Amino acid sequence: MTAEDIARVARDMQDTFWLTDGNLLRTHTSPVQVRGMEKLGPPLRMIAPGRVFRNESVDASHEHTFYQIEGMMVDHDVSVAHLVYFMKTMLAAIFRREINVRLRPGFFPFVEPGFELDVQCLICGGAGCPVCKQSGWVELLPCGLVHPNVLRMSRIDPEQWNGFAFGLGLTRLVMMRYAIDDIRQLQGGDLRFLRQFLN
Repeated sequence: MTAEDIARVARDMQDTFWLTDGNLLRTHTSPVQVRGMEKLGPPLRMIAPGRVFRNESVDASHEHTFYQIEGMMVDHDVSVAHLVYFMKTMLAAIFRREINVRLRPGFFPFVEPGFELDVQCLICGGAGCPVCKQSGWVELLPCGLVHPNVLRMSRIDPEQWNGFAFGLGLTRLVMMRYAIDDIRQLQGGDLRFLRQFLN
């Protein structure tokens, strides 16, 4: 797959909200990772926070507008084991306890191999609820090893360097952290809901 193919597939998957002047509201924060690789070079550890917009069907666990953090590590001999260790360590710190996770294969044009990292639903404890669509699991972290063509496009030699990358929707993370059973509450503007977090 060429660099142009990767960019086209990424656009095709998520081109959603076009403005009348022809601009597109950003669908992910991945461009910040590319700028980081180009400007800083390896070894690299970075996060890229930002607000993103997607044409999602809104339900208990999906919103069309949300905040995202993408993270990346580029170094020598980075493996899937490093990725899983980092994710489990980060999530244990956020949730202040060990949580059950699973990896499923997933396609994302910037990584190879790509994974969906799911967490056992912290709303229902895995029994099944509207948030996890009765499955007991919530998709939380698309991730994978950085595609060699992405490194090449950033003038990094993939024979010498490799890494992992991930994307994390902060609203879904907040849902799991505070056992909020409907993501729409976070942008609904209901002061009764918001006041509980002031204490």
